[in-house]
Amino acid sequence: MALLPILEFPDPRLRTKAVPVDSAQISDPAFQRLLDDMFETMYEAPGIGLAASQVDVHKRFMVIDISEDKSGPQVFINPEILARTGEQVYQEGCLSVPGIFADVTRADSIDVRFLDRDGQPQQLQVDGLLAVCIQHEMDHLEGKLFVDYLSPLKREMVRKKLAKQRKLAGDAA
Repeated sequence: MALLPILEFPDPRLRTKAVPVDSAQISDPAFQRLLDDMFETMYEAPGIGLAASQVDVHKRFMVIDISEDKSGPQVFINPEILARTGEQVYQEGCLSVPGIFADVTRADSIDVRFLDRDGQPQQLQVDGLLAVCIQHEMDHLEGKLFVDYLSPLKREMVRKKLAKQRKLAGDAA
């Protein structure tokens, strides 16, 4: 397995809309290896979700594990949200926007249809953190980031803060 580089805001590649995964591709050893690499990258970061777009693979899939002990890995290929109910505000962070957290309003409960790691069709009704995580990662597949839910002023402040962090990290190297 290998760690993958994670694109960071404001990289324009994060704005790319992902294309569906061809179901014949799912059983390909290279695709399965990519899923493993994404899990390793997500766990190392550390995070609870990672969309393919964040590692510069613009296909519609993501990996998620909201368990405390990394025992609940889930793969969502070609996910679709069929229904949204309720509303919740959750403080979100993002591996592509390191060190930044903000309140985002999302649906409290969602019905989602997807293919699992083996290419089998699945449908789940989820709420709470898993619902937030799925919606967050699906935004990445649409070329959207959680900072897009912020005001233009706050988004610009985030961009400047990240630029400063990168400059300081470069100066320290």
